[in-house]
Amino acid sequence: MSVSITKKATVLVVGVGLVTLSACGSSGGSEKTSAESKTVTLVSHDSWAVSKNVLADFEKQSGYKVRVLPDGDAGQAVNKAILTKDNPQGDVFFGVDNTLLSRALDNGLFQPYQAKGLGTIGAQYQLDQGKHRVTPIDHGDICVNYDKKYFADHKLTPPASFDDLIKPEYKNLLVTENAATSSPGLGFLLGTAAKYGDDGWQGYWKKLKANGVKVVDGWEQAYDQEFSGSAGGRKAHGDRPLVVSYASSPPAEVVFAKPQPKTAPTGVATGTCFRQIEFAGLLSNAKNTKGGKALIDFLVSKEFQQDMPLNMFVYPVVDGAEVPAEFTQYGPAAKDPETLAPGKIADHRDQWVKQWTSLVLK
Repeated sequence: MSVSITKKATVLVVGVGLVTLSACGSSGGSEKTSAESKTVTLVSHDSWAVSKNVLADFEKQSGYKVRVLPDGDAGQAVNKAILTKDNPQGDVFFGVDNTLLSRALDNGLFQPYQAKGLGTIGAQYQLDQGKHRVTPIDHGDICVNYDKKYFADHKLTPPASFDDLIKPEYKNLLVTENAATSSPGLGFLLGTAAKYGDDGWQGYWKKLKANGVKVVDGWEQAYDQEFSGSAGGRKAHGDRPLVVSYASSPPAEVVFAKPQPKTAPTGVATGTCFRQIEFAGLLSNAKNTKGGKALIDFLVSKEFQQDMPLNMFVYPVVDGAEVPAEFTQYGPAAKDPETLAPGKIADHRDQWVKQWTSLVLK
């Protein structure tokens, strides 16, 4: 999520558009409580989004006004949150995923909180079980997307796997994000590490570099500027028909198009996917911990979880939360995504990113 895809949701929409929210909570009548105590601040990556009526329901029920501080790509946002943890920008952080989770936890970014409704979240998403420093909010798959029109025009079969991407017919077609600064970029790197192992992923990237992969800083630049298949990319005259994005990006291209096409203009190379799980946590030095706890409870409520797919284009983690038909039709979750155990990511991520940087960017 991106994000979502991504979850961008990017937004992700995982990947597409950002909704910046400054909600309009109640006036509080004659209450003399400070405005600060009545405001809860959510720090997130740029892809966080929610329907206005859903947010208004939370504000009415809780009495808190929600302020949202988008802070760039997930990788950038996490790094900044760590640097400012002693005097955080807000109360809750949303958007740290399984690729960056150990970095946040090892740096003491969050304080424990066991969210109401945690029992409705599948155990496979609860990567901090027992300590409850973070709460799972969504999941999605980081995958290569392709521009259907480009491949039809060139009478070329789209790639379907990691192995395909290094074939000569796909030379100079792929754009990806920097693994050191971008969550989907890091997820794509981890997907190759899961696929080819500790001893094989560097050799794969050497071949990918030789085949003309382009690297940019973050998802929005890659997807909305460089990728020829997205609405933004077409407007920007993007010339890369392959991009690292999310399995849920194609439905975003349908939902936000006017008029809506009958089929998505983009597709997914399902053999290139890596499973991403996003979390929210109560920041260690949050000024409004009570409001922060209420906000996290809201993020795992069925109302928010069912609102989330068509706003952030990611999948809910709460059992029984329904996913819209448009979402399942155009962006089904990958059936067999690559995965890595959290401990494996924690042990190797920083080293792999350094090696990747030296190998690909220099």
